[in-house]
Order: sequence, then C-alpha cells, then structure tokens
Amino acid sequence: MKFCSISSGSSGNCIYAGSAGTSVLIDAGISGKKIEQGLNGIDLTTSDVDGILVTHEHSDHIKGLGVLARRYGIPVYATKGTIRALMETTQVGKIPDGILREIKADEPFEIGDLTVKPFAISHDAAEPVGYRIEHGGKSAAVATDMGCYNDYIVRNLTGLDVLLLESNHDVHMLEAGRYPYYLKRRILSELGHLSNETAGQLLCRLLHDGIREIFLGHLSRENNYEALAFETVCDEVTLGDNPYRSSDFRISIAHRDTPGEAVVF
Repeated sequence: MKFCSISSGSSGNCIYAGSAGTSVLIDAGISGKKIEQGLNGIDLTTSDVDGILVTHEHSDHIKGLGVLARRYGIPVYATKGTIRALMETTQVGKIPDGILREIKADEPFEIGDLTVKPFAISHDAAEPVGYRIEHGGKSAAVATDMGCYNDYIVRNLTGLDVLLLESNHDVHMLEAGRYPYYLKRRILSELGHLSNETAGQLLCRLLHDGIREIFLGHLSRENNYEALAFETVCDEVTLGDNPYRSSDFRISIAHRDTPGEAVVF
C-alpha cells in the first residue's frame, strides 16, 4: 500500500491511500489544481483516482469535491446524512447523476482491491465518519475531526500500519486566543476536535510493535503549531501508561499546505 498526506489542516484536507491497482482520496478540501499537483508528486494523476471518501460536509473537506466529480466522474462515497448535507451546500455545485454512493458506518465495502471500513466519529456534522483502508494484510486510517474518543474508536484504529491522527489544538492557546467564546466552546466540546494532549492519550492506546508511521494532522492555524503538537504528543507517549517511548516510532506532522512524502508499506 501507499499513503500520502496531500494537505491536512484546518484550511483544507486531502489524503491519498492506495494499492498498485486502486487509488482513493479521503476528502477533497483543497483546489483541484493542488490535488493534481500532490498526486503528481507520487507519480499519479487525478484520472487515476477510483473514489473519493468524504468524512463530512465541512468546507475544509469538500472544497474541491464538485470540480473533481464533474471533471473526472470520480465516484464519491459518503453517508446518507453527509450526502444530504452536500446537496444543500452551494460549495459543491451539481454532482452528476450516479456519482454519489451511499455508505454506512461499520459496513465495509470494496473499491477495486481495497477494503474500506467507515467508522462513526463524534463531530458537529450531519453523519461524519473516519476511514480505515485495508489491502493485502496492511492497513491505514484517517481519524480527524473527533471531539472525543472511546473504546469503539480504539477498536477501529487497532493494529494499523499507518495512522493519520488529529492533533488539532493546544488547549491553552485556544483558551487565550482571539476566537469568540462560542467557537472555543465548540472546539473543546465532544463534537469538536482533539487537542494535542488528547491525541497523545489516544495514541498510547493504539501503539504496537508493527505500526510503521504516525502522522499528526488537522492542526489549527490559530491555536497550534507543528513543534508544539509534536512535542506534546511525544511527551504523552513517553510518560503515558504504555511500554513505549515516542522515539520507538516514526511520528511526524502532516503539513497544512505542502504534501508529505509517500509511505509505502
């Protein structure tokens, strides 16, 4: 399998995952041009994409969705609630008939030789999901836009080779920052986003000897920065109730505006 973060942050999200024969995008929250450039960096084009998996309908996850669907006829997979929300937003525009494919949390489906396993997440959207993708005994997952986690989330993220995990904000930066009170409450709620500390605590429950790569993603532009997210999560791992140290693993940041290196596993 191959995995690459094309863009991950509060201003736009698009992640690539695939095998030698099948390619998918998780979200399309940046322009079609930037998505094409990101794919070109891993020797692919948008025409190679076999499906777009939409986590939810917020603008930083769907900004380029309509353009890609119309220009390339790529099937779009989303839950019923998300599809309904997509039809009500003006950001996507008209989606060609037959493009939208309804999926359900906890009901795996196939795209080419990939098995896709959607799982429900806690976020203030219509019917949001994260995605676990498997092929040939390997697996990767994208878990962002989660206000909290529980044993169900842990089960869906157990035994991965590659994980992109939300590390959205530093609580102290958020509380002292310029966001209005209602927005701070939303982000800190169980329907908001994972803080750096909470991301580290969740990661402690997911670590195992075989995990290949961990990306920290969906960082807030206003309430976080890369070094702080990295250091906080690493401290939680090293000091947490688990047998590992952060230095035992490859932990890095999925950048907001630039594609990362592809991981082949």
